[in-house]
Amino acid sequence: MKKVVIYTDGACSGNPGPGGWGAVLIYGELRKEIGGGEEKTTNNRMELTAAIKALECLNQPCEVVLYSDSSYLVDSHIKGWIKTWEKAGWTRKNGKEQVPNSDLWKKLVYLESIHSVEWQKVSGHAGVEENEICDKIATSWAKQEKN
Repeated sequence: MKKVVIYTDGACSGNPGPGGWGAVLIYGELRKEIGGGEEKTTNNRMELTAAIKALECLNQPCEVVLYSDSSYLVDSHIKGWIKTWEKAGWTRKNGKEQVPNSDLWKKLVYLESIHSVEWQKVSGHAGVEENEICDKIATSWAKQEKN
């Protein structure tokens, strides 16, 4: 199975507001940078979208190490929240309230059924080159959506 390293980030100008996402995919010597934006969104949706879009770029099952500065994204996997939400039918503990962004969480769960993903938290704005690049991509898309 191919091994791929992915860095992702999301940005939003206002929350909700215009947002952007960015990702850097690295496979051996190959490197791909991708990004996009939405006119009205949230930071959390952009963080999730970055991971989804990056995983969608993979054309076969891969072993992935995915780095993100989003506690929301990484902790949902490391702390098992996503499994709890899925078992509860994408509702919160009370069983009545829908988990925010469940549409995106479902896409992510599907992609994780294809790829083996290891989630890693990286500190934002701490000089990690690929994370800084993702931030610039996401921020530039958010600015484009704002204009």
